[in-house]
Amino acid sequence: MPARIVETNDTPFEKVAIDPVTLDIIENALRNARIEMDATLVRTAMSPGIREQGDAFPMIADPAGKMIVGQFGSFIDGFLRGFDDTLEDGDLILLSDPYSCEGAISHSNDWLVLLPVFKDGRLIAYTAMFGHQSDIGGMVPGSMPIGASSIFEEGVRIPPVKLWKQGEYNHDLMKLVMHQTRKPDWCQADLNALIASCRVASRRVIEMAERFGDDVYYSATQELLDRNHRAMKALISMAVAEEPVSFEDYICDDGKGFGPYRIKCTMWREGEKVVLDFDGTDPQSAASINFYLNENMFKMFFGIYMIMVFDPQIMFNDGFYDLIEVRIPEGSLLKPKFPAALSGRTHALGRIFDILGGLLGQKTPEFLNAAGFSSSPHLFYSGWDTRRNTREWFQLFQIGFGGIPGRPLGDGPDGHSLWPGFTNVPNEFLERYFPLRIERYSTEPDSGGAGLHRGGNGIHMTYRFLADGNIAIHDDRWFVPPWGVNGGHPGMRARKVIERVDGTTEIVGNKVEDVEVRAGDLLHFITWGGGGWGDPLERDPELVGLEIRQGLVTSEGAKAYGVVADDRGTVDAEATARLREEMKASRGELALFDYGPGIEALRAACEAETGLPAPRRPEWDDLAEAAE
Repeated sequence: MPARIVETNDTPFEKVAIDPVTLDIIENALRNARIEMDATLVRTAMSPGIREQGDAFPMIADPAGKMIVGQFGSFIDGFLRGFDDTLEDGDLILLSDPYSCEGAISHSNDWLVLLPVFKDGRLIAYTAMFGHQSDIGGMVPGSMPIGASSIFEEGVRIPPVKLWKQGEYNHDLMKLVMHQTRKPDWCQADLNALIASCRVASRRVIEMAERFGDDVYYSATQELLDRNHRAMKALISMAVAEEPVSFEDYICDDGKGFGPYRIKCTMWREGEKVVLDFDGTDPQSAASINFYLNENMFKMFFGIYMIMVFDPQIMFNDGFYDLIEVRIPEGSLLKPKFPAALSGRTHALGRIFDILGGLLGQKTPEFLNAAGFSSSPHLFYSGWDTRRNTREWFQLFQIGFGGIPGRPLGDGPDGHSLWPGFTNVPNEFLERYFPLRIERYSTEPDSGGAGLHRGGNGIHMTYRFLADGNIAIHDDRWFVPPWGVNGGHPGMRARKVIERVDGTTEIVGNKVEDVEVRAGDLLHFITWGGGGWGDPLERDPELVGLEIRQGLVTSEGAKAYGVVADDRGTVDAEATARLREEMKASRGELALFDYGPGIEALRAACEAETGLPAPRRPEWDDLAEAAE
C-alpha cells in the first residue's frame, strides 16, 4: 500500500490570489533557498566529488510532491507509491536503491535524503537532496564496476528507511551502512551534508510561510507551477510538430566488447501534449551501462532543454508534466529489469541530451545544437601510499569534462561539464591529497568539430602517478563520434594512453578497470570534442588564425575550415580563397547531420588507431533470454 501522511491538522490549504510582487519575492526566496542548499553541501561534505565538483542535486517540492525549484525533477510520487509506511513530523528518509523509487536515482552511489516539512501539524513541503557517494563497497574501489552483471555487485543498496523517526536518530542503521564502504569518513560527512542541506531548506520554507501566511505561500507555489505550465504549453506548440520525428544515437560499448548500443526516440504532438517514445532502443545490457530512466526525470530533461533553448528566464519546476507522455519499453537499455547492473549509466544519461537536441532541432534547424554532452568521463585511482613511511589508503573519484557542442549562438565551450553546475577538482587539491602530479591540463587542439561555430575542444590531462595502485576509466565517444549539424563536422573521439616508467606506451580502452599502474607512470586522459555547427568555410579566417596562436587549432586542423596558415597563425588570404573554392566545388550539399564515417569504417579506423578490437553487436535474443 502507498505511504500514509500523518497530519495532526487536517485543515486544507486555501488557494488565494497572489499579487505579482509577492509572487516575485517568494519565487526568488525559493531560488535562494536552493542555492543555500548547495552552499551548505559543499561547505560540509568531504569527498572531492561533492565538495569540489558539486555532484549533488537539490529540490524543494510542494505537499503533493511536485518540484517547485531544483534540478532533476521530482521523484516523490513514485517514492510515495512504493513506501509502505507512514510519514510523520520528525521523519527523515534515506534511500539509494534505484529499483525502490522507479529510477528517481539511477545508481546506488547516489544517496538520497527526503525530509517531509511539517508546520503546525500540516505537511507544507518536501525538501530533498541526493549526492554521489565516492564508495559504497562492492567489487571495486569507487563501487562502479564495469564488469558487474547485477546490481548486487555494485555495493550496498539502501531501501527507503527512516534515518530519523519522529525525531529519533537510528544509530544502528548508520553503523550497518557505513560498515560497507571503503571510505566511511567521506560517506558519513557527505550524508551529514545532504541532511544539513535539507534542514536548511525546510527552515527557509517555514520562514516564508510564517512571513506571508501558509495559504499565501502555498498559493504562490501553485502559481509558479501554473505559470510554468502555460509557458511550456506555448513552447511545445511552437517547437513540436504533429508529424513524428525520430532520432537515434549510440553508446559506444559496454566495456565487455559489445556495442554500439542504440538509443532511439520518436517525438510527436497530440493536441497540447508531446509524446516521446523510446521504441527501437536496444535491449538492456548484460553489463553496467543500463540507465533506469525515470519518466519524470526525462520530462524535466525535456523541459530544461526547451527552456534553455527558447526562454532561459523560466524557472524549472514540475508544472508542465501533464503536457508530456514518455514511453519506455520494459527490458530496454533505459528500463532494465531487476537486478540489472546500473552503475555505469552516465553514458546513456549524457547521450539523452544529444538525442533531445537531434529531435527538437529537426523542425527548427536554426536552434539545433550539435552533439557533445555525450558522457561524463570518470577516473578512479586507488591504492596504498607508503611515501611517508606509513601505509595510508587513498582513493580518488574524479569527473572529467569533454567539449560542449557548437551552438546557434556561438562556439561550444572548451572542456566544460555535462551539468552546468559542475566544476573541476582543482589540480592543487588533487596534488595535495593524492599521490599524483598533474603535468598537463589543457584543451586538445582540433578536437572540436569544425564549423561556422566550432565545437568545444576536449581536455588533455596528464597524470603522473607517485604511488603504485590501480586505475579505472569510464568514458565514451571513443568509437561513435559526436556529430556535427548544419554542415558542421563531427568532434574528435576520446582516447587514453599510458606511458610506462620503463619507456613503453600502451593505449588503453575507455571502459577499463583494475589497470595496474606503477609510481612514475603517466596517463594521458584525452576526452572527446563537441560537434561543429554550420558551414566551416564560413568561419572568419582571421579567427582561425587567432585560435592557432591560442593553441586551440593547429595549422593542419585549419584546413578543415579551408584556411591556409602557418604555425604562427598567419593566414595566407589568397591560398585560403583558392582552397575554399576547391572545397565548395567538391563537397556537394551540406547535410543537416554529419555523423562521420559509417560503423564499419569506424571499426577499421579504431582498430588501426588503437590496436584494440572494435566493439561488436551482442546477440539480443541471448541477452533477452538471460534477462528473463
